[in-house]
Amino acid sequence: MKDAPILVLDEALSSLDTENERLLQESIASLRQGKTTLVIAHRLSTFLKADRLVVLNNGQVVETGSHYELFNRDSYYRRFVSLQATEIA
Repeated sequence: MKDAPILVLDEALSSLDTENERLLQESIASLRQGKTTLVIAHRLSTFLKADRLVVLNNGQVVETGSHYELFNRDSYYRRFVSLQATEIA
């Protein structure tokens, strides 16, 4: 893999079980050091620790911020996360 300054991951963890997802996330964490990383994901565990989230709806940016900023207000993101939590329970 080329040591590029930008790393793009498009649903890289979507088909993995929990254990393999954790292992791959650990490996990716070392690859991300010193790089801009764009992660396209629908699974909460994939983007929970991101510095900044850009939330899209129908191809339009609807909000940006950290997980905590977006979750602590009435946001599209909060409804999305709450829906995932409901599906798990």
